[in-house]
Parts: sequence; C-alpha cells; structure tokens
Amino acid sequence: MTVNELVCDLKKIIPLSQAEDYDNVGLLCGNPDREVSGILVCHDALEIVVDEAIAKNINFIVAFHPIIFSGLKSVTGKNYVEKAVLKALENKIAIYAIHTAFDNDYFGVNYRICEELGLKNQKVLMPKKQGLHQLNVFVPQDFSEKIKNALFGAGAGNIGFYDECSFAVSGSGTFRPIEGADPFSGKIGIRENADEVMISVIYESYKKNQIINAMKSAHPYEEVAYQIIQLENENQFLGLGRFGEFEEAMDEEQFLTFVKDKFNLKAIRHSDFINKKIKRVGVLGGSGASGIGAAISQKCDAYLTGDLKYHDYFQGDGKMLTCDIGHFESEQFVTEHLVDILSQKFTIFAVSKSTEKTNPVNYFL
Repeated sequence: MTVNELVCDLKKIIPLSQAEDYDNVGLLCGNPDREVSGILVCHDALEIVVDEAIAKNINFIVAFHPIIFSGLKSVTGKNYVEKAVLKALENKIAIYAIHTAFDNDYFGVNYRICEELGLKNQKVLMPKKQGLHQLNVFVPQDFSEKIKNALFGAGAGNIGFYDECSFAVSGSGTFRPIEGADPFSGKIGIRENADEVMISVIYESYKKNQIINAMKSAHPYEEVAYQIIQLENENQFLGLGRFGEFEEAMDEEQFLTFVKDKFNLKAIRHSDFINKKIKRVGVLGGSGASGIGAAISQKCDAYLTGDLKYHDYFQGDGKMLTCDIGHFESEQFVTEHLVDILSQKFTIFAVSKSTEKTNPVNYFL
C-alpha cells in the first residue's frame, strides 16, 4: 500500500471534511507514492516521535495534533516544529494529522471520553450547522431505482444509523427539445409530457460532488433536472463535544474523585460547588471553553474540558460545575482509540501506539 492509498482509506474512515475550517489536517509531509512500512499513532508528532518511528522502521505517522498548524517559511530546524518536519523528510517518513476531524466524529474523541466515564444516552453537544443538503432530482419512472442505487452508492440518504433513505413523488413533467438537442424521448420542436418521479435525498455537504457525478452518470436525460437545497437542520451525528448521564447521580466531591481516578489526574481545577447531584455531564476534549454555553443549555450538571481561563469559571453561574482537567489529559485516550480503529482496518502492516511522552505540561507537587 502506498502513502496515497493509505491516505484515501483514512479519509473514508474519518473524513477530513468533518474538521473545523481553521484546522490543518491530512497529509502534512511525505511522498504519496512511497510504500508504507507501518503506522505509528501519536498525540503530537514531535522529533522524539519521529526518532521512535525510525527505530521501529515505520514510515507513516498518524498524529492527532497537526505539527504544522500555521505556514512554514523555512524548514531549517530552528524550532520544535521544523526539527520534527526536517527529520521526517530526511528519513522519508510521512506525517498525517487528524485533529478536529476526529473531534467532530460521532465515534471520535468525545465518544471515547463518555465511554470511559460510563455515560449513557449520549448525544452530540454542539451539532454541526449548515452541513446538510437536500437533493431533488426528476427521473423517468422506469429509471427511478437505478438513480436511487447510484445516489445511495455515492453516500446520499445516510441519516444517523440509517442509510438508503429517500422520498419519491410521482407526477407529470413537460419539456420541448429545441434545435441542437439529443433528447432521450420526444421530437425536436414538440412539447413532450413525461411521467416522472421526483426523488429526494439528504446528504452531508462534503459529499456533493461525488453524489452529483453519480446521479448524472446514471441518469438517461441529456439535461438532468435537479435542485439542491441547503437545510437549516443540524446534523445530530456530527459536531464538537458530547453529553450523557450516569445511571446513578453523585455528589460533587464524589464526582471529582471519580474523574480524578478515571483520568489519572494530579489535580482538577473547577468552579464553585453548585450544591446539587451530578448526573448529566458534558465533555469536550482539548480547549473547550466554547462549549460551556451549550452544556448549560443542555442542562448539564458538570462539564469536563481543558484550557479554561479565569473568567470561564464564572459562566456556570451556579447552574453547572465547570472543570478543567487539562488539555492533554482530556484527550489522553485518543491514540489508543485510533489504534483500535486502524488495527481493525489495516491488517497488512503493524499499527503501533507511540510510547513517547509529548504532553508539554508538567506539575510540581
């Protein structure tokens, strides 16, 4: 398998189109035509991780955080980013970053956090907006199943845990071929009445090109009549953060002790106690101050994230216990989770978990 073939498969497992616009995901460096010897999964593709890949004879690194986030004007090894990239290039090692594509994935970072906590009835905390389109296409009745199959094969009609979802309405359409046309039916200059079906499907916006191409390839008409409508519906299966509930509520000190033990934490920074039981919990791995409002609106009793600033702790306003468990600490299950996913998919070479410590934050106790 080449680097390019591996990248194509990775995009199918966790689509990069799920990532936030500001992010830098995908293949960051490496020759797409080189054959892959193995995969090393890490949190941060630092120089020590590249050294680990060299020692293990692995030439493809899947990193959670992108080592190249903003533009590089040179690669001379003058800082930690350039050192890692330079060593990777010199040793013919590719680096691939997944970051917010995995943050937004339904079974990604925040799913794993909730699973570790044992939360039930899980839902996405901040569903993606303006990410769904509706396609209406008009087809001859005899071709309706062929068009449906083409649309479904291209990824249309997937709604949560259901696929091949569509709606069809029969009716009568008219058209008149003019000079230069090569009509499927009818004659030049004569208006034609045709029994047609309007097939309606919903799809994620990033699938648009592949779905339209599949539809046109299967359609018998020279000019395909179709409409694309952007929906206001939120995608309930894609977005940042997650929330769920404990089977049994805990008091606040019991909850913090439980989290500290589960995440192997030295300390937890938190807002004032709210003097109520903790049952519904929101989570957002990494820097999650942006999810505080959503957690409150979902009536969460507590919210776990990282990188909170001083004033963020006021936002709970006595309604919710807000907890900063650390950026790395909140994402610590990412590499293990990715290894589990990739090991099931790729069996022709080894998928290894990095053993190097890349958390830059240390504690003096």
